[in-house]
Amino acid sequence: MRLNIACIEGDGIGPEIVTEARKVLDKVAYVYGHEITYTNILMGGASIDVHGVPLTEDAVTAAKAADAVLMGSIGGDTTTSPWYKLPPNLRPEAGLLAIRKALNLFANLRPAVLYDELADACPLKKEISSAGFDMMIMRELTGGLYFGERHTTEENGIRKAVDTLTYDENEIRRIAIKGFEIAMKRKKKVTSVDKANVLDSSRLWRKVVEEVAADYPEVTLEHMLVDNCAMQLVKNPAQFDVILTENMFGDILSDEASMVTGSIGMLASASLNDTKFGLYEPSHGSAPDIAGKGIANPIATILSAAMMLRFSFDLDKEADAVECAVKNVLKKGYRTIDIMSQGCTQVGCKEMGDLLADEIN
Repeated sequence: MRLNIACIEGDGIGPEIVTEARKVLDKVAYVYGHEITYTNILMGGASIDVHGVPLTEDAVTAAKAADAVLMGSIGGDTTTSPWYKLPPNLRPEAGLLAIRKALNLFANLRPAVLYDELADACPLKKEISSAGFDMMIMRELTGGLYFGERHTTEENGIRKAVDTLTYDENEIRRIAIKGFEIAMKRKKKVTSVDKANVLDSSRLWRKVVEEVAADYPEVTLEHMLVDNCAMQLVKNPAQFDVILTENMFGDILSDEASMVTGSIGMLASASLNDTKFGLYEPSHGSAPDIAGKGIANPIATILSAAMMLRFSFDLDKEADAVECAVKNVLKKGYRTIDIMSQGCTQVGCKEMGDLLADEIN
């Protein structure tokens, strides 16, 4: 199979971690008989330095021509970088927002996995963490409260702010379909999270999700109110497979889920449109304080590449191989500095990439 991948190395540790992800992808291609073509795209601070803007039209065109986009990290030190003396629309993060819009990326996926070898980093009680967990937060990315009409006024000397939460059935249906499709690749369970006891938007959400569920009889659907879900994530995270929810709820719950893993350097993410196309990136930032030191953890980016294999190319066996490589390397006791623990062997960014690539055979 030919894989046409656009690469955005970005800023900070981005070039280092993308290099290691490509190393692992190249090993997958060699072992499984695929051919990969990479197209490098500038975005964020790297684009500002060359073009004066965080994202060019040529970069968007190149991204659209690819089958998927693999990204490192965007941004720099907000207190010292000259990028943050620019107007907000010209700062590095504006490039990320612009490319999401240009590529119509409406579905955000953030897996939260507790690896046995990293269980001690989990902040939950051992009787909870010992059960382990492997969930996928599916967040609607382009609607809801963050994108609704808003205004601030003053009435009779009192300041008043209004934000509008709006969803139509088509917006809900397309994210629900993605959620059920991904559940079919996992444990076939969807927990749809809403606030249907209060909000009209949530009542519509629940109704449309149930309509979509009828097309996926193999998938178990349950509904859960968002406040209960927030509690259940720390009480019994092992119960979840795919959590499907709207924009603001997903923003909050995905951060909560990531924290109970205890290791942000391990967290992948993806943003998908209504085709197989997606943008894949680690959940962590650009870490400019350690850039160039060779100590960054590339695993989140490599796991993002595994998501790309699974969701954009339907290469489940290859994605499994990458994920198993991560588990095996951790089991052998190798750690980057951010996940280092007593009795393990500390390695750098390049060494971790080498170890993971060597596991794929």
